[in-house]
Amino acid sequence: MSSSTTNPMNVAADDGSGPVPYPKRWAAAFVMILAALLDMIDGSIVNTALPSIGKGLKATPADLQWTVSAYMLGFAATLIIAGHLGDRHGRKKLFLLGVIAFALTSLASALAASAGVLVASRGLQGVAAAVIMPQILASFRTMFDGEERGKAFALYGAIAGISTAVGVLLGGILTDWDLFGWGWRTIFVINLPLAAVVLVLGARWIPASRDRAFTGRIDLPGNLVLAAGLVAIVLPLVQGRSYGWPVWGWLCLAAGVAAIAALTASEKRRGLEHPLLPTDLFKKPAFSAGLLVQLLFYGGMSGFFLVFTIWLQSGQGYTPTQAGLLMVAFSAGSILAAPAVDPLVAKFGRGVLILGALVMAGGLFWVRHAAQHSAQLHTGAWPLVPGLVLAGVGLILLIIPLVNTILSTVPGQLAGGASGILSTAQQFGGALGVAVIGNAFFSHTGKGLTDALTHAAPWAIGAYVLCAALCLALPRKAVGNQAEPTTP
Repeated sequence: MSSSTTNPMNVAADDGSGPVPYPKRWAAAFVMILAALLDMIDGSIVNTALPSIGKGLKATPADLQWTVSAYMLGFAATLIIAGHLGDRHGRKKLFLLGVIAFALTSLASALAASAGVLVASRGLQGVAAAVIMPQILASFRTMFDGEERGKAFALYGAIAGISTAVGVLLGGILTDWDLFGWGWRTIFVINLPLAAVVLVLGARWIPASRDRAFTGRIDLPGNLVLAAGLVAIVLPLVQGRSYGWPVWGWLCLAAGVAAIAALTASEKRRGLEHPLLPTDLFKKPAFSAGLLVQLLFYGGMSGFFLVFTIWLQSGQGYTPTQAGLLMVAFSAGSILAAPAVDPLVAKFGRGVLILGALVMAGGLFWVRHAAQHSAQLHTGAWPLVPGLVLAGVGLILLIIPLVNTILSTVPGQLAGGASGILSTAQQFGGALGVAVIGNAFFSHTGKGLTDALTHAAPWAIGAYVLCAALCLALPRKAVGNQAEPTTP
């Protein structure tokens, strides 16, 4: 996670012309991107299979929410500390251990006999993914320099961009294919051969690297407090509805917020060299506003598409494959708009982010309107497609420039920590969105799933309108630090 990483893969050339890049760097990048796909696709592949998981395991609405949220929480609670551990103890070692853990937790998810076991396995799977991802981005910084580094990150970003479309479509196809009668379990089994390939090739091609300048204590107890605080915030939001919103839920939520605030103050007081939550960052209004944008953006997206997928299959009679094909329209909008983003940002700065948030809100409003005025069973896809495409355009207008715009306000020595916090907010925001928007949906299913969707959608639409307002606190132009992509 540190930005002061040394480059042990570059060795001096015999002719004195300078360092020679690691010769197998592109082969190593291929293997690491393949590992990243395990996480990128797994984040969306489950959504398409959720209705089938619910039927197969007799899962409650809260169980379905936890199936998605547990992964995100495990990821959010582990990401920053995993980056520190890789810097100190070696990124290749952490990477390979993470892949092994991801394979084992995927197997546990595939074999789950109850919703509780699946949720626990998904939480541990998120932890494993969080161990993998920061090692990839840090290794790219050490393996590549100059123009090649830009190409490597561009390739990573492009694959991340299409991974959502691949995930939702693959989830539908694998569930419908029902290979060996495994049904939805196939979406987890497919990770096993991919992980095996990554382990074999990664052991051969990925170079060992670590930050030789990394000193000081890693705050492992603080990470446990952070994890407990995140869970304490999400737990009552997911379970509260089924228990009638008891007092203990609100106390639990308040305790979670207090624990994170206390951790931040404690790390400042102890003067840790590698704090999980550097207080200097939160003193910057632009960074704090950008952090909220990151949280709201992913919360709105994760929550809306969870309930939208359930509405399509359980309410409209779509098969998992049909639902996955329809969701590709969302990714198509992002792919079509992506080439125009950089020129627009260079000319209009933060105005592009504001436009992106409003366009995404408009796209979701279109989808809500089309769903509300459609036939009760199997709404035709075409009334929904324009809204999904529009939402995809809004997503890419906001997400591509967001991190660099935020980090342009951060001093270089804090850029690594800031990037880790933004990635944590991304995952935690997704978990919050699933909890809040999921509750808005499931609390109105008594009158039908279409009524539930029309009540839940405004929460996501409102999140993007608020994102647009918060973007006004960001700098007009992104200058200064340029960051690698955040962890998807």
